[in-house]
Amino acid sequence: MSVDEVLDVVDRHGCPLVEITGGEPLLQEDVYPLMERLLADGRTVMLETGGHRTIAQVPAAVVKIVDVKCPGSGESAKNDWSNLDRLAPHDEIKFVVKDRADYEFAREVIAKHDLASRAAAILLSPVHGVLDPRTLSEWILADHLPARLQLQLHKFIWHPSTRGV
Repeated sequence: MSVDEVLDVVDRHGCPLVEITGGEPLLQEDVYPLMERLLADGRTVMLETGGHRTIAQVPAAVVKIVDVKCPGSGESAKNDWSNLDRLAPHDEIKFVVKDRADYEFAREVIAKHDLASRAAAILLSPVHGVLDPRTLSEWILADHLPARLQLQLHKFIWHPSTRGV
């Protein structure tokens, strides 16, 4: 779809808030003019990104939800750490946690980069079907971690293998 076609769909739905997600939305060059046009139309725009692509060109008004890949994902070497320096106070950081080692990694990153003072929210999500949410919540509470437990609700509403929701 072209940017104009996407904007037509958004207009038809009357969406005042638009979240851009995907696989990785920053792989699409048209995402930048799309975000600009959505903002110019007075919409709140959120971008959920995998954290391995720079957010340097993302308009400042966009709420960026930046994923920091934990070691258990097998993708942690791809993190673009400079993204943490580009956070605005309205942005969010997300960690998907598989096990205790991932949790400790997240805890260290949060402290090392002082994320609690640099982002609106720090979100920790247990890997669905792997880490019990109660266990992760107990770790967060025990450490007084300045983070929120976030469940991947789409995996509870639809079957976890369902794509495009």
